[in-house]
Amino acid sequence: MSQPVRDPDAPQPTAYGQLLTVADSMRAFMTTAERVARTEASILVRGPTGSGKELVARHIHDRSRRASRPFHAINCAALSRELMASELFGHRRGAFTGANHDRTGLLQLTDGGTLFLDEIAEMPLDIQAGLLRVLQDRCFTPLGSSDVIHTDIRLISATHESLRSRVAEGRFREDLMYRIRVVPLYLPPLRERTGDVAMLIRDRLEQLNKREERTVEALSDDAWQTLLSYHWPGNVRELDNVMTYAHAIGEGKTIQLADLPPELRGEAPPDEAWSPVKASEREQILALLQRFSGRRQAVAEAMGISRATLWRRMKTLGLD
Repeated sequence: MSQPVRDPDAPQPTAYGQLLTVADSMRAFMTTAERVARTEASILVRGPTGSGKELVARHIHDRSRRASRPFHAINCAALSRELMASELFGHRRGAFTGANHDRTGLLQLTDGGTLFLDEIAEMPLDIQAGLLRVLQDRCFTPLGSSDVIHTDIRLISATHESLRSRVAEGRFREDLMYRIRVVPLYLPPLRERTGDVAMLIRDRLEQLNKREERTVEALSDDAWQTLLSYHWPGNVRELDNVMTYAHAIGEGKTIQLADLPPELRGEAPPDEAWSPVKASEREQILALLQRFSGRRQAVAEAMGISRATLWRRMKTLGLD
């Protein structure tokens, strides 16, 4: 017995931009998100890592009156303080070591559109002060400049942590918290989206069938039951990684239990190579390598680590 990838009797998903769901909890969440999209209110999306917060932010932008204007996203956990400040506010030539030319920041590039700040809880306090000024006065000053630049942005932020806890620890400004969470939205983890695991497994396999040489038509019953019973701590991102792994590792038209990553089969601790944390870090490093044209020193600086530490992490993640 096996489960077919194409199942005409399976529930048909509702599409919200690139986000697909058959779960009532997600449909209710997205209905609220679409209502808020019609307003100018600042939004804070609270949800676990890998659950699709950026896709939610992009859909809100696409349903807003700003849809024809730019959408830009930045992950506050992926950049050092210096690079984050430069990314947001821009800089003038000579503002700091290595600033060999003027750079326009995202706050200016996003004028009229939507700026998405993922993992905003990781933003340093001095940059929080600059962001608060933008939200209050609609203006900012690039690094190394005395010019005041006006900008009109809609801010959507996201975090998997409690901002109130960060405020209590003195690591996040209380006044900024209230500015960015005018409308808080709570994105359900994948394990709470009834039916979405099965739907996403089939959807990802169909995507992989279109772009890879191997064509998978079914999953064995034990592989299917293992996938459905798994807790998915890394959410949709982890599911994508697992199905990519299984599609690449196996042979033939059926995915077998042996094709799944070891920890799903109970053969490896959760902190081994395919854990959601390491999968997320691997994606982060790959994205930064692409962004900086393979320059590892720039990637290390963006992550706020030494080049030696970056080399060790890349080796562990199979990127050396």
